Amino acid sequence: MSERFIPPHGGYEKLFSFQKARIVYDGTVWFCKHYLERRDRTNDQMIQAARSGKQNILEGSQASGTSKSTEIKLTNVARASLEELLEDYRDFLRVRGLTEWTRNHPYTVRLRELNRQPNVSYNTFKEASKTRIQQFRRM
Repeated sequence: MSERFIPPHGGYEKLFSFQKARIVYDGTVWFCKHYLERRDRTNDQMIQAARSGKQNILEGSQASGTSKSTEIKLTNVARASLEELLEDYRDFLRVRGLTEWTRNHPYTVRLRELNRQPNVSYNTFKEASKTRIQQFRRM
């Protein structure tokens, strides 16, 4: 068996981080379409932060065969983008007088349970979130 000059890389679609980032991206696109004005700068920023989180995981995975340093840097960019997105969601709640769910809130617990299931997708979370969506629509 010969050693490869460039080790195997890629396979990002099997990474849990990529799968979860894809769910976050899909959910963010849906959220922005329904709750933000299309011309609102926050709309673009949130979608781009979600996209950046997902795409940088993909790029880091692709780069892993030639540069672990680049893989780590891109993973850190992905984390920073998703943190920025989280703060945008928190801003949305705060300016509307809505509270963020606590770690022990029944909805949070339910979403964490769903998150641990194999092969979850955006649709899994969308169905589970119908109650919260109904609350937003009453605003």
